[in-house]
Amino acid sequence: MSQQPANLEKAACLAVLGTGSDVGKSIVVSALCRIYANMGLNVAPFKAQNMSNNSGVTPEGLEIGRAQIVQAEAARIAPHTDMNPVLLKPVSDVGSQVVLHGRPWMDATSRSYYQKKSELFAESCLALDRLRSQHELIIMEGAGSCAEVNLLENDIVNLRAAAQAEAPVILVADIDRGGVFAQIIGTLACLQAEEQARIRGFIINRFRGDLSLFRPGIDWIEQQTGKAVFGVLPWYSHFHIEAEDSVVLEQPTKRLPHNIDEILIAVIRLPHISNFTDFDPLDQLSGCHLVYVREAQDLSPCAAVIIPGSKSTRSDLDWLHQSGWARQLHAYRQGGGHILGICGGFQMLGQQVHDPHGLEGEAGSSTGLAMLPVNTVLQSPKTTTRTSFSWNDAEGTGYEIHMGATEVPAADSMLTVQSRNRVACQDTDGCRSSDGHVLGTYMHGLFDNPAITRKWLDAIGLHAVTVTKDHGALARDRAYEQLATHALQHLDISAITALLPPHLQKVAL
Repeated sequence: MSQQPANLEKAACLAVLGTGSDVGKSIVVSALCRIYANMGLNVAPFKAQNMSNNSGVTPEGLEIGRAQIVQAEAARIAPHTDMNPVLLKPVSDVGSQVVLHGRPWMDATSRSYYQKKSELFAESCLALDRLRSQHELIIMEGAGSCAEVNLLENDIVNLRAAAQAEAPVILVADIDRGGVFAQIIGTLACLQAEEQARIRGFIINRFRGDLSLFRPGIDWIEQQTGKAVFGVLPWYSHFHIEAEDSVVLEQPTKRLPHNIDEILIAVIRLPHISNFTDFDPLDQLSGCHLVYVREAQDLSPCAAVIIPGSKSTRSDLDWLHQSGWARQLHAYRQGGGHILGICGGFQMLGQQVHDPHGLEGEAGSSTGLAMLPVNTVLQSPKTTTRTSFSWNDAEGTGYEIHMGATEVPAADSMLTVQSRNRVACQDTDGCRSSDGHVLGTYMHGLFDNPAITRKWLDAIGLHAVTVTKDHGALARDRAYEQLATHALQHLDISAITALLPPHLQKVAL
């Protein structure tokens, strides 16, 4: 387990908690990280426990939630496991892989994880202390609702974590889903007086319409609670910030759109989809329309179809066969379509996926889609690397997160790997079919690289689609600036900054 850091002066903490899941906590944290970084503060994000299959790899080759990587980018610092010491990666409705300090720690049911919470809270406190010794300000993020009364006693990420850090709390509510007054008043009603007192005010997110018409509502909230509304964030569409987890995909497209002017790229919405933000850069390409589809259907309108990563490869592979997707994918392939598999999707495109040790459930083997001449054996330890690679003359960087090794004929490999976790190597990754219409790779973040995106578009015949120089990482950084501007326009940053210690207020203001 981890060691207690040296007894150094600790950074101040500010906590952003929510009235529920997907109310905008991650976005608010990202905005505050960029705002305070722009003011000259050494700021870092922190989330004690994250539940998401959307993860990434730190420069040390360790795994954390993708949301904390985004927030670190917003703060202009490198991501670190201390920013997200506990990551839960669901593999079923009742079980998750527990990643502790960036490494798989245990596979747990809800009950067995609950029994480990005391130990994990201690670990998260140590991680926060280490982070506080390296920075001036920590923006903490909660998880779900901070008022789940059956979980409060063993909470490790919301009000208990805020109290441990002596952090004032901003409560975020989502007006778009309705019932914003009940969200706020109901949350406070579920809490003890001491917990209520820690909440210093509110941010109302995802507002649509004439803000002046909501002014009486703001006054009512402040009168009823005696706490400030720090601002109302309108809905935005002029920039894009990565979503934290796949809750945004809970209602994927049922039928592919027809008769549209844009080029159609489809992503199969697997039941255990992971790292779906791999494809955000494609969604930002002018003239392209990216859709996530769940129901098996004719794919002929698509310029390309992508099978994404999965936290449960064999289960999702069986689903492809049982749901009719395998048949539709083969028909699309026979019609000259282009298919790309990323990570678990790459494994599914092979001949067989073997799990001799039952890492994903019952031991056994599953028949692949047989579109690539590869076989995969699921095995531990998990591979987590930051990787430099090239695709012929195009160079890129990405990351790998997978449990398994895939045998690929040398002549059929797709990428050349130059280094993993900063260690030079001579290796290959991925596979291509003989006609180039089916590609598979373990490389996440493929489309963050303009040259690689250009290479893929050319490979599938989309030569006319333009890829700008600020595609990928540069586009994300521009979006963080736009988010900060948006927040500064609609939040009372002076009032929020007043929650910080005086020495930080002087720097920030």
